[in-house]
Order: sequence, then C-alpha cells, then structure tokens
Amino acid sequence: PRSLALVRTRRVRALTVSPTLACPSTRVTACRSRQPRVNPKTPKPSALGAFFPMPPRSKFVKVPHEKLFTSTPQPSMFGNPPNPVQDKRGWSALNWLTSKFHFSFAEYSSRNDSFGVLRVMNDDLVQPNRGFGEHGHANMEICTYVVDGELTHKDSLGTAETLGRGAIQFMTSGKGVRHSEHNLDGSKPLRFIQMWITPDAGGLVPNYGSHLTTKQDRLNRWCDAVGPVAGSGAHAGTAPVQIHADCVIRVAELEPGIALRLQCAAKRQAYLLCVEGDVGVTEHGETLTRHDAAELSAGADITLVAGTKGAHMLVVEMAERRGSGRDDL
Repeated sequence: PRSLALVRTRRVRALTVSPTLACPSTRVTACRSRQPRVNPKTPKPSALGAFFPMPPRSKFVKVPHEKLFTSTPQPSMFGNPPNPVQDKRGWSALNWLTSKFHFSFAEYSSRNDSFGVLRVMNDDLVQPNRGFGEHGHANMEICTYVVDGELTHKDSLGTAETLGRGAIQFMTSGKGVRHSEHNLDGSKPLRFIQMWITPDAGGLVPNYGSHLTTKQDRLNRWCDAVGPVAGSGAHAGTAPVQIHADCVIRVAELEPGIALRLQCAAKRQAYLLCVEGDVGVTEHGETLTRHDAAELSAGADITLVAGTKGAHMLVVEMAERRGSGRDDL
C-alpha cells in the first residue's frame, strides 16, 4: 500500500543519515564528521570500549619525539632582546628558546594534558645570555633537572644560585612565588627538563631547594633525585629533594652496552624520557633516542640497553591514575 511504502521510505532515509547507526561505506566520512567534539574533561575515546572493544593497552607505549610540540616563542615574551642577526657565537639555534612540550602547555592546546600527577614536562634549550624574566607560579610542585650548561635561579623567597649538569631543584609554589631563570653564560646554551607535578594539597607554604647528583651517583644505575615528603606516598622521606606528591624522579647515565632494569609495581605508573643517547628496550623491540619518551603502566618490566654512545635517562614514577596516557599512539 502507498502508506506502507511511505513508511518504509522514511525508515530507509532515517537509517541512511543517522550517524549513530551502521552506515554504508560511501557515507563513512560523513558519519565520522558528525561525531561530537570531545571536551578535554570528558572520557577519552577508549570509554567507547563497551560498544567497540579495544585491544588491551601495552604496559610500554613509546612516545616518539615527533609527537612532541616544539615551541619557539618571541624573545620579548620573557624580557629578552631580539635574536642576534650576525654575532651568534655560542648559539646552537636561531631562536633564544626551543622548547619541546610533552603535554598541553602555553600555545599547545591538546587533550594530552597530563600523565597522572605529571602535569608538565618541558625540554628547554636556552641560548647564551637569555632566559625567563620574573614570573609567578602557584599550587604546583616544580622540579627542574639541568642537563647541560648553567641555570641561574632567583626567587621572591630570597634564593639566588647557579646550578650545573646533574643538579635537581624544586620549588613548592603553593600560595604563590615569583622567580626568574637565566643562562648567563655567554659561550654555550643551557638545557634543562622542567616538570610540574600536581601537589597533594593547595595553598602550601612556598619553599625552594636543590641537590647536585654526581656522575658517579648516576653511572649505570638509577639515582633517586626526588621523592615525597614523609607521609605522602611510596619511598616517602628518603630522597635528597622532597615534594608534596606521591612521585619519584630518578636519573641514570649508562655506558655503551650497559643494561638497566626498570619496573613498575602494582598501582604505579611511570613516564620515561631519553635525555641523551639511545637505548634499546629488549622486551618490546623498540629503541628510544634523544627526546623520545615512553608511558609505563603497572606491571611493566623492561630492560634498557644503552647504544654505542651511551644513554642518559630520566623517569618520573607516580601513583597509578586510570585513564592516563595519550590516545594518539
């Protein structure tokens, strides 16, 4: 009957245009384009696993350096003079700062905004006689590891010091603190890894401290550089630098061919960075080179084998947080 034909036609049209139902292959692109925009605070796509089963996530996930965001801000943003046009003695890059962001930061806006309590990891290369003018922080534990060169720090607490390779500094910004960071050496660049870690509580009393790890401390073994204050989590009260978070930072420098084990206990996770050189990851057939990183989940057990030029590694271990990790790897 005509009325039945009309009903069938309407049903077919409804099936054809509905983006939530199975659609013909010729309309896949249109269906995908109609998916709602994901708010950064909503569950990641893996939450759809109830409808589209996802394979289990590996306990080791490589983050290739190509996935990092490279920032080269204007010199004036932090009170620097223009980049030199002719006299570039000691400079290794065209811009005063080259920063590699592991997580959403500044002009890099992404759902990839943290890994557990690790909110920021920026790999900064600062050219001679340049730096970050005075600026403020609050309610964050800020840890900075000096890779090469000399970092001169001054803050509103009255601290002023210059730190070299292997030094780790921390700043509990708490209720608020202002500081500056500069490379005052006119002959060579400064490279450091800066990490912002979410504290156990807000409104803490600002504090600052530092510790120098020696080459021997780091040679062919994990050296504990940062750990929680007493009562704040695993390994609490034992590290030379202590922060208000259940988080541990370790560093190691491996000679060529040396193997070093890295494990994640139950209810723990870790973010691994290859600072210099390269390492093979035996169990996964992967290689991490300079600037590559990796996400490790609870139960991970890997062996890092240094390449022909050795390797310099940094790992941030923390309490497990479900949903951590990038969704674009």
